[in-house]
Amino acid sequence: MLNHAPRLSSHIVTRAIVLGSALLFASHAFAASTLSPADQSFVAKVSQGGMFEVASSKLAVEKAQAQDIKDMANTEVHDHTLVGDKLAAIASKNGDSFPTELNADFTQRMKDLQALSGTAFDTAYAAQMKRIHAIDGAAFAKEAKTAQNADLKAFAAETAGIVKMHIGSWQTVR
Repeated sequence: MLNHAPRLSSHIVTRAIVLGSALLFASHAFAASTLSPADQSFVAKVSQGGMFEVASSKLAVEKAQAQDIKDMANTEVHDHTLVGDKLAAIASKNGDSFPTELNADFTQRMKDLQALSGTAFDTAYAAQMKRIHAIDGAAFAKEAKTAQNADLKAFAAETAGIVKMHIGSWQTVR
C-alpha cells in the first residue's frame, strides 16, 4: 500500500516549532504581573492570612464549644471568602499569581488547632484570630495608602474597614 500523504519538509516543521515557541513565550510574557513588588508582596501575605482565617474558622464552626466563637467563625468564613475572591480577581486581572494552599507556617497552625478540643480549642482559635487580624489590619491600612495599583488600593481601603470590625468583635470574645 502506498502512502500518498504529503510529506512536510524539515524546514516547515522547524519553522512551526519556532513559531509555536515564540507564541508560548509571548503568552507567558503577557501574563507577567503588572503589580509592583510591594503590591505583589501584599497579595502574597494577606492571601495566606485570609486562607488561614477561612480554614481555621471552618474548623471552629465544627469544634468550638462556645456559641460566640462559633458565631464569629461563621462570620469569618463568610467575610474572608468574599475578601479572598476579590483579591484573587484583582491579582488575576493583573497577571499576579494567587496561592491556593497554605504555606508551612499556616499549615502548622492548622495542625495545632486540629489537635485541640473544648475550651482549649476555643482559646487558641480566638488568640489566632486576634493575632492575624492585628497583623493583616496593619497590612491593609498601609496598602490602602501606598498601593500603586488603583484596584488594589481601593480593595485594601474597603477591606481595612472589615478587618477593623472583626478586631472589635474579637475584643468582646473571651
